Amino acid sequence: MPRDTLTTDRIVRAAIELLDEEGLDGLNMRSLAKRLGSAATAVYWHIKTKDELIRLASDAIWSEVELPDLDTTDWRTAATAHAVGMHAMLTRHAWLVQAFGSHLLHGPGQARHNDLGLGIYEKAGFAAADADRAAAAVFTFVLGSGLGPAAQVSLNRQLSKNGADAERLMADAMTRATETARQFPRLRERLDTTAARGYAAAPDNTFAFGLQSLLDGFEARLTVDRADRADRRE
Repeated sequence: MPRDTLTTDRIVRAAIELLDEEGLDGLNMRSLAKRLGSAATAVYWHIKTKDELIRLASDAIWSEVELPDLDTTDWRTAATAHAVGMHAMLTRHAWLVQAFGSHLLHGPGQARHNDLGLGIYEKAGFAAADADRAAAAVFTFVLGSGLGPAAQVSLNRQLSKNGADAERLMADAMTRATETARQFPRLRERLDTTAARGYAAAPDNTFAFGLQSLLDGFEARLTVDRADRADRRE
């Protein structure tokens, strides 16, 4: 493909596809150029470095998360929708969780969602500083919840290197882990549950349970704050 048929947007979209398939370690300009039917030098004409490409790709996928309308939605419904949307996006693009720990990520896509998060918790009734803390707490929880799927993708890729049988290696590791778990009473009781079936597995509805517990805590704090303000006015 001639250089002049490439655009930054096409390169970024191809990079996202490659990242989804191969992860951060699998992204390089040569393999990306091959996917685009171009030369690596043509890609560099539009995007100068791999780090910049990852930054652009990470910012682009934030567009997949729907922004709830704060004018027509109560704060808790908006908070739930926003967190669920972010979690789903991170699950689709497991590499983004890893990228947060290895790259400086910023851009209008991510900033738009950061701004919305602050708006949600200001609407709830938090003062600016506490709205910052609430938004950060939820984002940290969402990001942490994405670590399991991201780790599983990375682990499968690592175990499969050099033609190794990843499934057999995983089965052997789980056999040893099960033997260890049998030494501890609470783990032993749970050996046949979802939590014991894989390194990235978790009991059903774990994310929803954690998110709603966080929001319950916020709501309780707001109730106490409102009561304190009412007492001071009396």
